[in-house]
Amino acid sequence: MTAYAEVIGDPIKHSKSPLIHGFWLQKLGIVADYRAHHVLTEDLATYFDSRRGNPDWRGCNITIPHKIAALDHVTDPGGVRQSIGAINTVFRGEKGELVGTNTDAAGFFAPISEDEWAHRDAIVIGAGGAARAILFALAQADIGSVTILARSPLKAAALLSHFGLKGQVLKMDASVPPVDLLVNSSPLGMTGQPPLEIDLSPLPEDAVVYDIVYSPLETSLLKQARSLGLDTVDGLDMLIGQAAFAFELFFGQAPPADCEDELRALLLK
Repeated sequence: MTAYAEVIGDPIKHSKSPLIHGFWLQKLGIVADYRAHHVLTEDLATYFDSRRGNPDWRGCNITIPHKIAALDHVTDPGGVRQSIGAINTVFRGEKGELVGTNTDAAGFFAPISEDEWAHRDAIVIGAGGAARAILFALAQADIGSVTILARSPLKAAALLSHFGLKGQVLKMDASVPPVDLLVNSSPLGMTGQPPLEIDLSPLPEDAVVYDIVYSPLETSLLKQARSLGLDTVDGLDMLIGQAAFAFELFFGQAPPADCEDELRALLLK
C-alpha cells in the first residue's frame, strides 16, 4: 500500500492542503499520497482509532473545528496543551505513537518575522484554535497589548491570561482601536461562512492587516485594507508556512525551497 497523510476538518472541501503537499511530493519524487478527509466532531475518536493501527498513515493536518479536541486523542510530549492549547498536526513518533504538535504559530509568524513587533499593539479577531497559535507567537514576539474581538468574552479573556498578554476583550461588532497589526483568526469571510463586517479606517497608515482565511484568497477584509493603502498578508502565507513544517514530519524531507512562486500560482488557479 502507498503511504499517505491527510487533512481533516468540518468542512473540508475548501482545503488547499492536498494541492500543497501533492505539489511537494511530486517535486521531490516521493511515492506517497495526501488526501482530504471529512471528519465530524462526534467521529473524531473513531477517526484516530482507525488511523492508529494503519501503518500506511503518516499523519494528518487538522483544521476547524478539531484543533483543541484532537489533543485528547494523541500524545503530547512537547507540552503543546500547556503552551498553545491546540494542535494542527499529528504525526507518528519513533515508537509508532500518535504525536500532536502545532505548526500554525511558526507558519503564522514567518511572513511578518522581519518586522519588529515588540511593544507594538495588535487586534486578533476570534478566540478559537487558530487564535491560540497566533497569540502564542505574538507573546513570543513581546507584543505590547492585544485586543481580542470575540463572541465569547470570557473565553477570550482567559486566552489573554493564559499567554500572559496585556490587553482587552471587545465584542465582535466593536470599533477597532488604532493598532499596528490586525489579524483575522476566525472563519468569518471564508466561503460558506458569514462575512466579517469591520471598519478598518481607525487603523494607522502603516498598519498590517493579516487574514488567515484563504478561501477566497482575496477576502473582503483584505480588499478593504488595500483600498486604504494598508499592507496586507493573505492566508496562503500562513498555510504554506505551517504546511512546510508538517510535510517534513510526515515524509522525512523538507519541501523544496525554490518553487514557492510556482506553488502560489497553482493555488490561485
